[in-house]
Amino acid sequence: MKLIIATIKPFKLEEVREAVTAAGVRGMMVTEIKGFGSQSGHTEIYRGAEYAVNFVPKVRLEIVVPDSMAEEIVSTIASTAKTEKIGDGKIFVLDVESAMRVRTGETGDDAL
Repeated sequence: MKLIIATIKPFKLEEVREAVTAAGVRGMMVTEIKGFGSQSGHTEIYRGAEYAVNFVPKVRLEIVVPDSMAEEIVSTIASTAKTEKIGDGKIFVLDVESAMRVRTGETGDDAL
């Protein structure tokens, strides 16, 4: 199993959710986060005063899939979340040692 962690722009969330669901994902966790990378924030004007926004709002997706689906899901997220502008996000893929569905006790791929 693989854990896919993706950070994307918030307005892309629903589009990415629809795309990965169509590709066979049955569940995901979503967290609103703030961070910075190459983008390193920006400046905004509020009531006439300019101020720096050092952390940019993002959405973090966590999806666990069988090994056989990982490459397809990463590709789906990347193509759907892409705006070709700085700050599109990152995708990380990690190995998952085990998983268990609490309600039934199912383990491994069956728990997904």
